[in-house]
Amino acid sequence: MEQTFRWFGVTDTVKLSDIKQAGATGVVTALHHIPNGEIWEIDEINKVQHQIKSSGLTWSFIESIPIHENIKLKTGDYLKRIENYKQSIRNIAHCGIKNICYNFMPVLDWTRTNLYWPLSNGSTALRFDMVDMAIFDCFILKRTNASFDFSAEIMDSAKSKFNVMTINEIETLKDNILKGLPGTVDDLSLNDFRSMLSAYDGLTHADLKSNLSYFLNQVIPIAEELGVKMAIHPDDPPIDIMGLPRIIKSESDLEDLVNFFDSPSNGITFCTGSLGANPNNDLQKMIYKFADKIHFLHLRNVKREPDGSFFEDNHLDGSSDMYSIVKAILEIEDKKGIQIPMRPDHGHQMLYDLKNKNAYAGYTAIGRLKGLAELRGLELGIKKSFIL
Repeated sequence: MEQTFRWFGVTDTVKLSDIKQAGATGVVTALHHIPNGEIWEIDEINKVQHQIKSSGLTWSFIESIPIHENIKLKTGDYLKRIENYKQSIRNIAHCGIKNICYNFMPVLDWTRTNLYWPLSNGSTALRFDMVDMAIFDCFILKRTNASFDFSAEIMDSAKSKFNVMTINEIETLKDNILKGLPGTVDDLSLNDFRSMLSAYDGLTHADLKSNLSYFLNQVIPIAEELGVKMAIHPDDPPIDIMGLPRIIKSESDLEDLVNFFDSPSNGITFCTGSLGANPNNDLQKMIYKFADKIHFLHLRNVKREPDGSFFEDNHLDGSSDMYSIVKAILEIEDKKGIQIPMRPDHGHQMLYDLKNKNAYAGYTAIGRLKGLAELRGLELGIKKSFIL
């Protein structure tokens, strides 16, 4: 596996020199200052690429060139936004960058209810709690008929907990969900969010899949012509939330995705955390099945709970068998003679990073360094034991 590290640019408290010291050779980043739907100009791409090259690293993957909401909705100026996306693909290819991670999640990127959930060893982790999700959806956002999306047990717990929450606790929960998470440009207010949700009223899973298919049929021919690989990221969490349809959360969804446009450029970011949060997904089986379509790896592990909640566990712990996952990946790499770019995802906040108030939750240096070291050791152990 090609070892990479995500970097959020000059404002990131994790520096390129830190990434190099961690042993990664590749950087995963984006032009975070460019608004969604606008063209990535060559000069702007070159500026970031020069910073990365000057640090002795390679810009391995773009994560991401975000998909404008009008494209997802197929409304308004969506045709102009698609043309902008095509031009961005041409421009990154001109600069020698050939890999794009993207997602097709409506409104929000990945969602968590707690960004600093305390673990028993004193570190903190990202957490998605179904009761807290119900509290936000039903009692803070007050979405119409939201209660029907949760079980009676979850609603009873949500009512009891909400009744004793302080104002600060309510604000924190609201901010955790609405605040722009790493890689996004703008924070969202509650009214902004309600307005954005309303745009999806009546949009079905089939509608959103149709819009994704339309987008791919427009951009993949350009990507294929230029040798660029597009790798969709699964929905996180892999469930419908707040009335929004989620369409990339299972094996059958990925089958649909690759069939929308059959091309080596139409592929997958295989995120073991997003897909692993769905107990119906057999990750090892899916790796073998989609071997030719996996262009990028996000390796992390979540610990699932019976009510649908989960938290980000240690990379080698959690509900997914990371040994079997890495073994399957290495078998594919060995057979095809390739290295798939991989980044350790969502590390714990620990040690000195606990004092870093400006760090991106889930993307602190030490937690991801720990995860990368564990994954590197697992890979080496599998190779050295002649299991391949």
